[in-house]
Amino acid sequence: MNTFVKRLSTGIDKVLPAAEALYKDLHQHPELSHQEFRTAGVVAAQLRAAGFQVTEKIGGTGVVGVMKNGEGPTVMMRADMDALPIKEATGVPYASTCEGVSGKGDTVPVSHACGHDMHISWLLSSAKVLSEAREDWRGTVVALFQPAEENGEGSQAMLDDGLTERVPKPDVILGQHLLQYRAGVVGFRAGQILTAGDSLQVRFFGKGGHGGMPQNAVDPIVMAAAAVMRLQGIVAREVSPQQAAVVTVGEFHAGIAENIIPAEAILKLNVRTTDPAVREHVLAAIRRICLAEAQASNAPREPEFQELSNFPLTVNDADVTRQVAEAFRGQFGEQAMETQALGASEDFGRFGKAWNVPYTYWFVGGCAHEKYDQAKQEGTVAQLPGPHSPFWAPVLDPTLRTGIETSLAAMGIWLAKAPA
Repeated sequence: MNTFVKRLSTGIDKVLPAAEALYKDLHQHPELSHQEFRTAGVVAAQLRAAGFQVTEKIGGTGVVGVMKNGEGPTVMMRADMDALPIKEATGVPYASTCEGVSGKGDTVPVSHACGHDMHISWLLSSAKVLSEAREDWRGTVVALFQPAEENGEGSQAMLDDGLTERVPKPDVILGQHLLQYRAGVVGFRAGQILTAGDSLQVRFFGKGGHGGMPQNAVDPIVMAAAAVMRLQGIVAREVSPQQAAVVTVGEFHAGIAENIIPAEAILKLNVRTTDPAVREHVLAAIRRICLAEAQASNAPREPEFQELSNFPLTVNDADVTRQVAEAFRGQFGEQAMETQALGASEDFGRFGKAWNVPYTYWFVGGCAHEKYDQAKQEGTVAQLPGPHSPFWAPVLDPTLRTGIETSLAAMGIWLAKAPA
């Protein structure tokens, strides 16, 4: 067992019942991006009760708790707070039945289908443990609770609101995410661990007309459909097989009746890349193809391009990750293992870039042992529900404890005071 975590084990045992109650409460009261008002209030109240100096409303609903405990390094750990517009189908007794209003003005179901409620519970519980064990560590803890991770806006909103001037500069930044690994398993990786993500909208302009007299119109559906097919060639023919890229057209909107040629068609695209140069090439290729298809169709005007969201690459610092990996192996043994990079994206990396300090980000498993083991035996592990699935319900034991222990083991690398 990791020596720092071992010294704090009594405190972990003590906080676990409250951690479970907190998790269930947050799970039943999810809030969409930029709307985390209740969640932020719960976080701020519990941080204050634990003795942290608290700053609220950073970047809208962001909350930061700071605890200074003598001279030593400053360690920041981040948890995200927002939920998703997904109707929960887990069947757990504490399932969400909430609804919210999306940024588009639509009433939508809301659930913590990405595990941010677990992230909050891990970090708040770890903060409480550290507060009760100040004789065991030295330095400054910065517990950062970020809004709006799901749309990639929250970290930048906090930075734009003066985060770097309002809280102590960290020496290292830590983050973790719940995944559908076997509960108790911890996955880490040096270097690139998550992709860059870009979402954009392309609006094609045609000339509306009668479906029976297409010669008098310019059909934006044909124009956009041709672009959809042509876009598939970017990854297949313009990106090296040694590089990684994904271009997905996830939305296509046009028309209101089968016998009317509409005036406009809208595509919404998502791009994932692992190299900045590839990212720039893919985004430029999308623009080039859409412009060319519009010209080929004799469109009355060029398409309009709108950025919907962007997520930076998440690239873990090699030395920090090595130290964290050693701490995890000491705590979890064979359950701590190197993982593969994922195709998902995060806005966590912006914090490290803003302060120019190293960071690392890892994964904690939450799938029930019997369910995971059966899936492994059947060769269906890839089909297990995970983040963004309406069926994603992590098992609470040992997931709650594992995430608290990973937090403390990692922070202890910099904070732990040598025992007398």
